[in-house]
Amino acid sequence: MRMFAIAAALALAASVTAVQSQERTPSPHGAKVYFENLKDGAKVTNPVTVKFGIKGMTLAPAGTKMDNSGHHHLLIDTDPPADLSKPLPVVENKVVHFGKAQTETTLTLPPGKHTLQLLLADQNHIPHDPPVMSKKITITVTQ
Repeated sequence: MRMFAIAAALALAASVTAVQSQERTPSPHGAKVYFENLKDGAKVTNPVTVKFGIKGMTLAPAGTKMDNSGHHHLLIDTDPPADLSKPLPVVENKVVHFGKAQTETTLTLPPGKHTLQLLLADQNHIPHDPPVMSKKITITVTQ
């Protein structure tokens, strides 16, 4: 019985190590994501339509393993995580996942300045290497 417990513990440790050391999916040179309809400094009213653009890669739903593909994540009033080797967290109203390969969304934001940034991630919600990330833009919601 003790031998079984030791073997089980070693197997668990090996699987945890494999998950922690998972390699990031490579992105092709020149790949980029961007906002199709918003520019830095834009003044907008609610509801805010945000259209996502992609170049040099294709969109695929989360869970779909396909070369040079991923799905969008929208960062609202937040910075990208410091550790891009882990799956992006879901943070309500801050990190929004578009795991069905959506290309746009509609937001209702409080009046004032807000930052938006797109970050593409692979089938496991892990950003590519190098990351495919838009420039951060600031928009002002007037009403």
